[in-house]
Amino acid sequence: MHKVFAVILTYNRKGLLKRCLDAVYSQSWPCDCVIIIDNASNDGTEKMLSEGDYPGLIVSVLKDNIGASGGYNAGLRLAYQKGADFIWAMDDDVIPEKDALHYLMKADDELKKKEKKAAFLISKALTETGLATNTPAVSTLKNRIGYQDWPDILELGMVAVQRSTFVSILLPRATLAEYGLPITAMFIWGEDTEFTLRVTQKTPGYLVGLSKVNHLRQEDGPISILTESNPGRLKLYRYFIRNKLFISRKYYRFTFSRYGMISEFFRASRLFFTLLFKRRFNKAGIVLRGIIESIWFFPEPESADTPNEKMKTTMRLLEQHRKEKADINEEKQGEISFRMGR
Repeated sequence: MHKVFAVILTYNRKGLLKRCLDAVYSQSWPCDCVIIIDNASNDGTEKMLSEGDYPGLIVSVLKDNIGASGGYNAGLRLAYQKGADFIWAMDDDVIPEKDALHYLMKADDELKKKEKKAAFLISKALTETGLATNTPAVSTLKNRIGYQDWPDILELGMVAVQRSTFVSILLPRATLAEYGLPITAMFIWGEDTEFTLRVTQKTPGYLVGLSKVNHLRQEDGPISILTESNPGRLKLYRYFIRNKLFISRKYYRFTFSRYGMISEFFRASRLFFTLLFKRRFNKAGIVLRGIIESIWFFPEPESADTPNEKMKTTMRLLEQHRKEKADINEEKQGEISFRMGR
């Protein structure tokens, strides 16, 4: 029987995290282990988790907030090195329907019957009002006569895709073994795009129509520095610009035209001058910084079995075992040194 580990990334959203956890623990296909990566929360997340009744839960509390990319790097690494056959990854604002994991695992079986491989399987993501969100890009891989073959298994309710987000993504162990982990140095915004583009150059992922999740707080649509008003998020847009330019440079032969890198650069430059014209000098400076940083940004992925001793930050592990009595918790704490690549 396959071992399925869930990995949930969280930061200062204990209310959302509890809803996500409750949904994961209510799955018709139960997980063998659930791993929480707490990206240095200070809102009482650790206390909430330690007091909850979540059998088989492992909480990894990071010393510093190393961004979504670092969090997923740590979570996928931990699950892989603990022997997971499949890793089901998501943010804390993802609420899977009861059969979401069941349909992902069933899809894997159906693909194997057709002798097809999947780099990953992804759920259909919807907003709270039922609108599609986090829509993956259809695969551009071609069949032996030169046509894109994404419609190949539509009768099974699946579509071949390439670029996707980490909103309820099921990763086979073999994918991590061959392609490594998300790149920590990307910090936030784009690490999932880079990772899914990396792993689908020969084999597509598949969007599974029957596997559904709600992605909360998505009604505002895609992120945009033009409309962003949150000061805490605004400063992060330099990573968004830098990472987009890095991805277009790295994968232009696979997903973009030969002018893809140039067009992405001009798009970022046009955004910079638009913000200058609107006298939004702070935002213009953030965009310019992202453009400049992209020039020397060439990070490489780490192997999934990279020894923990070679990493530079720390995580505290807290494992919660099944309770024999309602009021008894057994907790195990330890420290593992991690060096997250820069």
